[in-house]
Formats: sequence, C-alpha cells, structure tokens
Amino acid sequence: MQKTISKTVEAEGIGLHTGVDVKIKLRPAPPNTGYIFIRTDLDDFEIPASAEYISHCSYATTLLRKGVVLSTCEHLLSALRGVGIDNCFIELDNIEIPIMDGSSEDFIDLIEKAGVVEQSTARKFFRVKERVEFKQNDRKMSVEPSDKFEIECLIEFDHPFINKQTFSFTLDNGSFGREIASARTFGFTQEIEMLRKANLAQGGSLENAIVLTQDGMLNTGPLRFKDEFVRHKILDIIGDFALLGMPVLGKITAQKSGHAIHASLMSKLLKTENAWEIVESD
Repeated sequence: MQKTISKTVEAEGIGLHTGVDVKIKLRPAPPNTGYIFIRTDLDDFEIPASAEYISHCSYATTLLRKGVVLSTCEHLLSALRGVGIDNCFIELDNIEIPIMDGSSEDFIDLIEKAGVVEQSTARKFFRVKERVEFKQNDRKMSVEPSDKFEIECLIEFDHPFINKQTFSFTLDNGSFGREIASARTFGFTQEIEMLRKANLAQGGSLENAIVLTQDGMLNTGPLRFKDEFVRHKILDIIGDFALLGMPVLGKITAQKSGHAIHASLMSKLLKTENAWEIVESD
C-alpha cells in the first residue's frame, strides 16, 4: 500500500549552491499525490517532483515550472524514496533544498520523527519491460527489467581515495538507511574556485561535503564508508529516478554517470513507450 508521513515536521539549513538560509517542512499528502514542492515564498507555487520539469543538471538537479526554480532536490527525494514514502508535500521558503550534512541522513531522521502511515490505496510501480541505454563518450547508463529496484554503479577518479569504485545495491527492507543514506557529496579543491566563479557552491563547507585535495582530503573526520564516494553516486541516482513519480522495478547500470546522464536516460526511457508500464501492487 502507499505510504505518507504521519505528521508535519520541519527543519532548516543552508543551500549548497546558493548559500541562502532555507526552512523546509514535510507534510502528509493523500494517495496518488507523489512528491510536490511548494514555494511558500512565492504564494505557495507548486512544482511536482516530475522528470518533465527537469531544467538543468550540472552539479545538482534543478526543476523549473512556469519560470519558478527548485534546486538540489535529489538528496531529499532519495530519502523519501529510500524509506518508501509515496506521497509528501514539501514546503520551502527559498530556491534550494538545504544541503544538511551532504547526505540523506538528516532527512531520514526527519521522516522517522514524523512517523510513517500506510494509506488505503495500492502502490503503483514504474515497471521496466525492455532495456534502454544512454551513452555520452565514456559515460553510460542503462535500465533493464527486474522484479526489484537494483543499481550497479561504477565511478573512476584519479585520486588515491577513489580510483575505481563499484557498488551493487538492491532497495529492500531498510537497505537504504544501512548502506546509502549517510554517504556524503564530494568535490575537489581544484573545482571550488571555478564553481564559486559560476556562482555555485556558495554554501559548501567541510560540514556538508567531503573536499578532496590532490592526494588527500581537507576533512579531519574519517570517511563513513571506505567506498563512500560510489555510495553517494547511488544516492543521487535514487533521488533523480524518484522523478519518474513512483518506485521503479528495474535494474540500473551506471558507469561514470552524473545528474545530466540520469536525466537523459529517464527522458529516453519515457519516450520509448513500449519499454515500460505502470502496474499496481497485488
């Protein structure tokens, strides 16, 4: 059955790229609502969490509807999908979802604080029927049929902490919280000046990201997992694919992917109408 949260909960933080203070509130929503962002600073303007509103995907996934922007939604959407919430209103008073600690863990805590309630409507699934692939140079991503939601991810960076990392993940009972939720976003010191000049990463700090130097990292605390970097990429994939509007039954294979590749594969998949169907749980 579909699920929503039991009561309204709220938090506040800073936007990773904008650097602005943001207050966020999660509210219960009726069956078949999905996730809807509400800009309370703009007369409660609504932006459904849907692939059709993806605007651009450089260092975060940004939604755009009728000129109104909602940025960096992937970590919150990953938390909602990861713990099995189907319907939720998400109120915020600024342009960007707060980055919190750079992972989905604080959002998981917020959802647990709210509690989860089962609803009276059967859950719908986005079931993949045929394999679809998207390639861009050495970056590629595919999705193929499976009776569960699986992700196999490979990343490769010329850095001693990363090099080549792979991780296989299946979303089932509690696996998101155990294996993925606490993996933080990461970046490289040589990128920071370029990002700041592009008016990005204004709110980035060692409190909300792993910052890698040429041969180490600026953070003094340890990594949460030895392969935290590839786990975070899986976190991003789950959050971006939540924009399909319902849980996915399919296996995703990703090689050196990023937000733009995720969006391109979703777009190609949706346009290949015989490659998917919407089914209800028994």
